[in-house]
Amino acid sequence: MHASIPVPATLEAALALIVQQQAELDRLHATHEAWMRAVAHDLRAPLRHVVSFAPLLQESVEELAVAAPQAGYAAEDAREFAATMEQSARKMSAMLDGLAHISRTSRAALHLQVLDWVALVQALVQPLQAQHPHVQWVVPNQPVWVMADADSLRSAMQALLDNAIKFSATQPQPQVRVEAQPLAAGGWRLAVQDNGVGFDDSRAQGLGELFQRMHRETEFAGVGCGLALVQTVVQRHGARWGVQSQVQAGCTVYLDWPAAV
Repeated sequence: MHASIPVPATLEAALALIVQQQAELDRLHATHEAWMRAVAHDLRAPLRHVVSFAPLLQESVEELAVAAPQAGYAAEDAREFAATMEQSARKMSAMLDGLAHISRTSRAALHLQVLDWVALVQALVQPLQAQHPHVQWVVPNQPVWVMADADSLRSAMQALLDNAIKFSATQPQPQVRVEAQPLAAGGWRLAVQDNGVGFDDSRAQGLGELFQRMHRETEFAGVGCGLALVQTVVQRHGARWGVQSQVQAGCTVYLDWPAAV
């Protein structure tokens, strides 16, 4: 019989530390899960109440205005207050949806595979062409092979395409260009470019953080979750991303993606 080889004390200590760290990581994940459940479900009830009761409040105000015409100014103020309440509640609901989506993306298991990025983009563009026939699309047709989780990369590209449409929609001839260029060090620069309103990219330091916006809500809809989702996907894949933009000269968001091995 062969004698068992004793495990050095230093290795035992290292293994014990790994087990301890994994237990702590599992505890943090469980805490995060509980927190996200509270965000996704428990906060919905009061928001639904605000959204549901705001129109009822407006109806009551209308009835009071008819019964007491001298209270017209107060009734008009109450209408505006109720409309603001409803609008803010709907915005918060959209913010919670975005936060939950990003959280799910950050925690989902990555199923890496070699896939054709161009085919993935073409599948996303097809329904968008039908929805936005006024937009001119430029999409490559040669395969670009990358290593990625298909669902995550699809979500990131959907967010970029939606942003490109939104910010170019006000142009006389909106255009969205999707292209891939090989990088000198290997991999690909995957880019989505629009000819929209753009912004001063010297202010872009906070882009990718939750709820960060470059334009006022009165100009463009949205809550600032699209690029935060993109940043989450990029970081999980060991890729990089950046933005190039100028005011009234469009915007390009690029992903420097590792090549498929």
